[in-house]
Amino acid sequence: MRPLSADPRYPRPPQAARRGPVVAPQKQHAPKPPRRAAPSRLAFRLERLWLTPFVRLVTRIGLPVFCVTLGLGLWLGDAGRRADLIERYLIVKTQIQNRPEFRISTLDVAGASAEVEGAVRALLPVGLPASRFAIDLDAYRAAIRRLDAVESVAIVVQSGGTLEVRVQERTPVILWRTARGIEMLDMTGHRTASLTRRDARPDLPLIAGQGADKAVPEALAILAAAKPILPRARGLVRVGERRWDLVLDRDQRILLPEDNPVRAVQRTLALDTAEDLLSRDFTRLDLRNETRPTIRLSSAALDALHDAKGITSAKASP
Repeated sequence: MRPLSADPRYPRPPQAARRGPVVAPQKQHAPKPPRRAAPSRLAFRLERLWLTPFVRLVTRIGLPVFCVTLGLGLWLGDAGRRADLIERYLIVKTQIQNRPEFRISTLDVAGASAEVEGAVRALLPVGLPASRFAIDLDAYRAAIRRLDAVESVAIVVQSGGTLEVRVQERTPVILWRTARGIEMLDMTGHRTASLTRRDARPDLPLIAGQGADKAVPEALAILAAAKPILPRARGLVRVGERRWDLVLDRDQRILLPEDNPVRAVQRTLALDTAEDLLSRDFTRLDLRNETRPTIRLSSAALDALHDAKGITSAKASP
């Protein structure tokens, strides 16, 4: 059954809340920032201009460089200041170059003969001791390289003040007789030195004729093929700058062809082995025509041949 007294529409607060009036907390407002004035049009444009990369680069780098350059230009515009600056620079440069660690006291030449070593020492542009900066090593190397007997050269500055020159000389392999004298040549035909007498180097073969120095490899190949008869060989003579003549003792000469002279020498040795050709009395053995070798007898051999033919014909007539 529903009671006659209904519940209050607005319930009363608890006992603790009835001690005093309820005061709602006041809301605290933050202070408003002061109102700033809008930037002027000039300040806005300057700020936008500063954000341009080119303007910032010119302002931070270009302007200081220009100021420094202008100041140096004005300061160096005076001739007296320039002369004083150059003099101070030369003094400092000379002091640095003359320090003991840059001084060269001795010259060491390695791998050279006595004549080449003397030439290398004579080509040194300054006297020792001298500063390392007083010697142009490139020019000194080029001067040594121009010596006929030098094939290659290396220059090294050693610790302790020693300038070492390492020389590799050309090896002479053949002698070339010219109108001016006898020249020693290497494998490539390059001149190495001069001789006054042939017997100074009897171990080297001899060539002659104009343009013989340009065909040294071919001459060496011919001499290598003619090794069995080298004791009789006097040398090779270049004819017309195109072919060789092999000169033997007893005034005998073998005329070699222009093409493949080594094969012609080998054929001659084969004929000599089979028929004792080189021991015969002849003056010229012409091998220029490969299909028809020709031999020219000496006068004595030719007279003996004619006499032999006359005796034979006289005996045959009866």
